[in-house]
This record gives sequence, C-alpha cells and structure tokens, in this order.
Amino acid sequence: MRILLINDTARKVGRLRESLLEAGFEVIDESGLSIDLPARVQSSKPDVVLIDSDSPGRDVMEQIVLLSRDQPRPIVMFTDEDDPGVMRKAIRSGVSAYIVEGIQSSRLRAILDVAMARFESDQQLRAELQAREQQLNERKRIEKAKGLLMKMRNCDEPEAHSLMRKQAMSRQQKLIQVADQIISMHELLSDQN
Repeated sequence: MRILLINDTARKVGRLRESLLEAGFEVIDESGLSIDLPARVQSSKPDVVLIDSDSPGRDVMEQIVLLSRDQPRPIVMFTDEDDPGVMRKAIRSGVSAYIVEGIQSSRLRAILDVAMARFESDQQLRAELQAREQQLNERKRIEKAKGLLMKMRNCDEPEAHSLMRKQAMSRQQKLIQVADQIISMHELLSDQN
C-alpha cells in the first residue's frame, strides 16, 4: 500500500513514518500541508493519504474537499482533536478514518484496512446515486419529449411513446437519444418563431 504522508503538526513526521514502516507500508512521499494536496496526489498517485494534524483547520478541510472531489481516495487523519464537530466536518470533507489519541504501529494495518473498506463503500454509494440521478434525468427528458410529441402530433401518451420507440429501433438508438433529438428540434424551431 503506497502512502502519502502529510504532517500538519509542529512535531516531526518521523514517529508516524517509523510506525508505518514498522507495519510494512511504503511511504512514497511526505511533506507539510503548505502544499497543493490535489497536485501532490496527482504526481505521487498514492493508495492512501495519511494526515497527521494537531487540530485540522479550515485550510486542511478545503484541501481534503478538493482532493475528494477530483481524485477520490482513502484519507486517514490522526489527530489530537476529539471535538465531535471537527470530526464530523472532517468526515463530510472526505476523511475515511478519523483517529484520535496517538499512533500505534500494531493498529495501523487495521485502521488502514477499515479506511479502505469505508472509502470503497462510499464510492459505491456515490456511483449508485449518480446512476439513479442520471436515470431520473433521462426519464424526465423522455417524458418532456413525449409531451412535445403529443402536442405536435395531437396524440395520446401511449401513441407518442410508441412513435419514439419505433424511431429508436429504426435508427438503432436508445430512447433517450430520440427524446433528446425531439427536444433539440423543438428548441430549434421555437427559437425561429
């Protein structure tokens, strides 16, 4: 497991680095958080980002949000901050595991395994949500196209649906493609009037 280690503390990163190496992990890069975290992740391509922070501030959270949005990957935060509000903000920002009070090399493998599992679960849920949103948007566009076709052809809904299906089958297209063509044509013709 390739780890990018970020130190956002006054302490030296050494203790965490040593614990990771003891546990058999590869630390591919390490630095302070005064960097552009998304750019650093883009260049080093770690499996996991591990952040050591006394108390994660707004800058840390913003970097995590950008990273989670553009290059999602598991993020583990070790911190001394046990405030539930800060923990919730960190989790909402994209942190997969929020660990308070110290680093024990014997626990690192389990912590990183849990962070990976949680990250994978979150990614699956996001993908399912996006797929459902896309299906809903497609359904709305198909319904809009049927409504336009009903007005243009002076027909009922089953007939409009049947016309769209025939068009899709004859052109070997999906129903949504035919719907988009109907909507585009209607917009084109409406703009000319």
